[in-house]
Amino acid sequence: MTALDEARARVRDAAGDELVERLEHLDRSRASRPRDDRPPPAPDARAAVDCDVALVGSGLSTLYAVTLAARGLKVAVFDRARAAVAHREWNASGPELRRLVRAGITDDAGLEEMIVSRYDHGVCRWHGGGTYPVRDVLDHAIDASTLLTRARERARPWACASTTARRWWATAARGGRVALRFQGAEGVLDLVARAMVDARGASSPSATADLVCPTVGGVLTGLEEGDAPEQMNPRVGDILVTTEHVEEGRQHIWEGFPGRAGETTVYLFFYDRAERVGDGALMRLYARFFARLGRYKRGDARLERATFGMIPGWSRLTPAPRSPSPRVVLVGDAAARQSPLTYCGFGATLRSLDPASDAIVRVVEGADGRDAAVDDAAVHAATGALAHMIASPPRDPAALNRLLDAAFGTLHEMGQEPFAALLRDEMSARDIVRFLSQTSVKVPAVYPEVFRVLGARGVGRWGAGIARGLLG
Repeated sequence: MTALDEARARVRDAAGDELVERLEHLDRSRASRPRDDRPPPAPDARAAVDCDVALVGSGLSTLYAVTLAARGLKVAVFDRARAAVAHREWNASGPELRRLVRAGITDDAGLEEMIVSRYDHGVCRWHGGGTYPVRDVLDHAIDASTLLTRARERARPWACASTTARRWWATAARGGRVALRFQGAEGVLDLVARAMVDARGASSPSATADLVCPTVGGVLTGLEEGDAPEQMNPRVGDILVTTEHVEEGRQHIWEGFPGRAGETTVYLFFYDRAERVGDGALMRLYARFFARLGRYKRGDARLERATFGMIPGWSRLTPAPRSPSPRVVLVGDAAARQSPLTYCGFGATLRSLDPASDAIVRVVEGADGRDAAVDDAAVHAATGALAHMIASPPRDPAALNRLLDAAFGTLHEMGQEPFAALLRDEMSARDIVRFLSQTSVKVPAVYPEVFRVLGARGVGRWGAGIARGLLG
């Protein structure tokens, strides 16, 4: 029996055949990304337009349908499953959630109804080191299913289509138009739009980021409640926690966010270079999740709803993912402009609602969408390189945790505001320099380690990115 067979057997024993089948389906999908194998005819400037924007891939990106509709655009939504469906809670801080109200997706009362939990604080803890509490970071859990349902209902009056696309075939762009072709539930579907929004995440052929973050977990019940690190405290979220040193060449990291009474959303993930992540990565990671969960939290845990995926992470040390056409705009994981550390997914999308929607409107009006960026904070120039270093751990298995403990000890010493600002992607460039310099004093060995991982060119890119933040 191979290692992958053993992992498959463990996952099947812990969670059943359905999860195994879903993981294998995702592996097959990754191996055969969408490609232009049956392209539609290229449209011309006089081609009839079916809608202003075709949003391909929904889920979290359904929120864009509301913001675009509010700007007077007709939107078509295509997804390989039922659009705007989620099975867990999402976490963000209060200011991010307020953007849902400003965007018209919900009102104050509706937002309050969707919040299922608030935390006193969150913690970061590195194996063998200290525990570092921080407030106002990912401290609200929101019912994702209710949010997306309301977003779908709010967008429906302006929508021109919402279709399950069993298979994506191709696009062709010309003359201010983009033609799309799908295999839908009722056969081949051709559509012409003024712009396409690629929200297909890691399955997008444009998702070319240099890092990837395999993530598994889901909503758990049965965890033991209490104040000890190995217990679940409903008033405390685990933002970044490790329970062992580097193993199998990877630093595995836990997150845990209490939701409804008795439920906690728990994730296990690692960073790696995109070219190193092979088939079966999520299956193996889930096997580890079930085998090592008891080290993280005690109790008779039961997986109620599984959550998993491949999150692209861009280090900012290589070229960014870029749309192949001026009529196509990348959002979410396809664009990989989110935080490489904590504010991926929900928080990043909330911050991008206005800038990305504005960019899409400009593309509809004739601008080039290939460089239309979603929210991309200056601090990513620093945290992207940090994620790259986590993806290339030192030869000493304990060294990475020591470095991370020193770094987060420095953040704790700097005070609540700089600490929270780094995790929320809001740290100023000057505070970034202070943070890096104080950490390097604690761990002088970080200098050769940085050069080992990034190389001279990477160090130059990293420094240039931080310098641009200082000057900007």
